[in-house]
Amino acid sequence: MIVPAPPPVSDAPARTAFVGIDWGTTHRRVIALDAHGQLRHAFDDDEGMLRASGRFARVLERTLERVGPLAAQASVVLSGMVGSAQGWHEVPYLDTAVPLDRLADHLHRVPDALPGLDCRIVPGYRWRGRDGSVDVMRGEETQLLGAVALGRRDGWFVLPGTHSKWVRLRDGRIERFATYMTGELFALLREHGTLAPLMQEAVDDASAFERGVVQGGSTALARALFGCRAQVVAGDLPKASAQDHLSGLLIGAEWHDAWRRMADDAAPPCLIGSTELCRRHLHAARVLGVPATALDAHDVQRAAWNAFRSAGSRGSAREQASGAL
Repeated sequence: MIVPAPPPVSDAPARTAFVGIDWGTTHRRVIALDAHGQLRHAFDDDEGMLRASGRFARVLERTLERVGPLAAQASVVLSGMVGSAQGWHEVPYLDTAVPLDRLADHLHRVPDALPGLDCRIVPGYRWRGRDGSVDVMRGEETQLLGAVALGRRDGWFVLPGTHSKWVRLRDGRIERFATYMTGELFALLREHGTLAPLMQEAVDDASAFERGVVQGGSTALARALFGCRAQVVAGDLPKASAQDHLSGLLIGAEWHDAWRRMADDAAPPCLIGSTELCRRHLHAARVLGVPATALDAHDVQRAAWNAFRSAGSRGSAREQASGAL
């Protein structure tokens, strides 16, 4: 069992090491930094929100045991779905008027973590459009903070995943963003429904993916999706290529819509995500003639955790003043 150090006598922060946990729905990414911000531990596991439900404190304790002695002097920050209504503690969304580099001022203390442990949750963001539309993010704000910490304060950012985010940053502040359920739809269609039987045997077919990207913007998505099945049964698309075609349709529909909405603000987007997802999205961008780049997701996450580590004492003072958890 990790025994946290006793509270400091003075007001100066005693904990200088840091443990950051990107706590998603099904998976987690844990990073431990020493007092100088150097990476000491990094690992992933499947103790996501759903599996940890009802035993978050115990799961965190085991995580810190795995980190080792460094955890005894570490502050812990959690981001992602751990702060949702289904997570450990529901943390209210911030308004996008709050700059990303002020996130550390709004961390919410976890009241039932290990005794003496400085453990906090990062809030997500809520955006409201003038037309009454609304969107939310939880977890992606930490990656965006990492991008800002790396000097990327302006432009469009694409965070592909279960729910892809397209985010416009202006001087380190979220100006607007939109969410696409691309990854979730792909998983559902691959596992359930009339397209699922076509997905059992898959090969890497770049041309099928590219055709899907183009077709994803040429008609209603519901029609294009049925067209995937029709092409297979008609003999125009090999069954083993259907999965790549489906992926292209969904990613293509996302890119066509997002690029259209960007209108005259079509700055080259920058991707932040897993290697495989970024590869596919960059491929789609090339097909559509859209210039795009990518940041290394691990570098971005580490930069975000270091930003929280550096701002820890300031965040603590602001939390007490605002009456957060």
